[in-house]
Amino acid sequence: MRNNREDVEVGQSNDDRSDEIAEPLIGRQHKTTPPTTEEDQDQEDESKRKSYDDRGSLWMVLLSTFIAVAGSFEFGSCVGYSAPTQSEITDDLGLSLAEYSVFGSIGNIGAMVGAVTSGRVADFIGRKGAMRVSSVFCIAGWLAVYFSKGAVSLDIGRVCTGYGMGVFSYVVPVFIAEIAPKNLRGALATMNQLMIVGGVSVTFIIGTLVSWRTLALIGIIPCIILLLGLFLIPESPRWLAKVGRQKDFEDALRKLRGRDSDISEEASEILDYIETLRFLPKANLFDLFQRRYLYPVIVGVGLMVFQQFGGINGICFYVSHIFEAAGFPSNIGTIIYACIQFPITGFGALLIDRAGRRPLLFVSASGLFVGCVLLSTSFYMKVHEISLGSVPILALIGIMVYIASFSMGMGAVPWVIMSEVFPINIKGIGGSLVTLVNWSGSWVVSFTFNFLMSWSSYGTFILYAAINGLAILFVAKVVPETKGRTLEQIQAAINTT
Repeated sequence: MRNNREDVEVGQSNDDRSDEIAEPLIGRQHKTTPPTTEEDQDQEDESKRKSYDDRGSLWMVLLSTFIAVAGSFEFGSCVGYSAPTQSEITDDLGLSLAEYSVFGSIGNIGAMVGAVTSGRVADFIGRKGAMRVSSVFCIAGWLAVYFSKGAVSLDIGRVCTGYGMGVFSYVVPVFIAEIAPKNLRGALATMNQLMIVGGVSVTFIIGTLVSWRTLALIGIIPCIILLLGLFLIPESPRWLAKVGRQKDFEDALRKLRGRDSDISEEASEILDYIETLRFLPKANLFDLFQRRYLYPVIVGVGLMVFQQFGGINGICFYVSHIFEAAGFPSNIGTIIYACIQFPITGFGALLIDRAGRRPLLFVSASGLFVGCVLLSTSFYMKVHEISLGSVPILALIGIMVYIASFSMGMGAVPWVIMSEVFPINIKGIGGSLVTLVNWSGSWVVSFTFNFLMSWSSYGTFILYAAINGLAILFVAKVVPETKGRTLEQIQAAINTT
């Protein structure tokens, strides 16, 4: 097989050409003389046509991303539902604290099941098909919650929405990575995390204004947007190529790159890569531990382990309790916490394709380490009654540093890299494993947080700081930089390591 990386370095993508075309077109506005030859005129007309095609294709990529991240917003809506509805649900249905705790946590069980099956579902019925299945499960879950008369139907609904979350958490970033141009892939994939944060924040705010049953119905809206929007966008070209739908593959790639654009080079690169995979056996879980796949597995699983065990869900789920324990007003602290997440996540999205994945992870993990140290220091001062007046402010600064750092990098970038490093023949099973690790870690951290705080408040954050310190080393020694490369170039680079 020819060397794909060399081919792409010699050739030009449509996005590269549009960047080069933009400046001459602007420059021509200042010229007073027309092109001197007919050939020059033809080249100018061709340049203008391709520039218009690229702008049109960009809108299709953006539309496809916007529709896909409706699933991410739904994910955030499911996560945020339990916080503002606790007292109302327990009063209306007469639930005990233990019964509501089951309702709040059982969504993680559904998400684990969704994570295990997500890769297989996305490989079997396509990325769009997987999003449809996930939407149907979420709609069924919200309706079960809406009509609930007791704990059982409430929990069934939560399991269904949890399953939808598990599938969405895998298929949305994968779909975006497979349709996006290489120079926009990171920023567009980061929209996944941005919309999750947006879904959590919006659900929390609306939940203070409407009843819990009405909030359940509102949770269906992103699913309806997604189901209708999927009729307007193409399937992932790489998945179509993998399953042998050649005509559909070319049509989808042409929609995404422009109707009259030259897709031959990108199509050839994808097809050459897919052809090599046909000689490989069908992947199963044990294949992930073969030497050829071990590196992407270590990268994907390692990033999710550090993302979760760095303490994010313990701090996120119990942030009000942390503020109260530190002596800071919990309502004010929670509002500040919610307000800082969305803009910082958006800022990270702007940087990911400029600064790169690794620098963002370095900064993020370092900030998480500092935030945990500040929190540990504040609780140490409280326990030992040292400068008690400084404890609440120090705790607030620590949490703000922590959540800002997480939102900038460790929240979104591991999902972006996960969608990039696995070769397409094991992307399904590999993505399922990584997503399962993520949800398992989420459950372990959220379940153990209160026990750790009872053991030692400052010791809890020392433990999280140590894990985030190891994350810095992991990024430095193991994680590759994938900025500005096609998925096929990333695989070529990984195979040479």
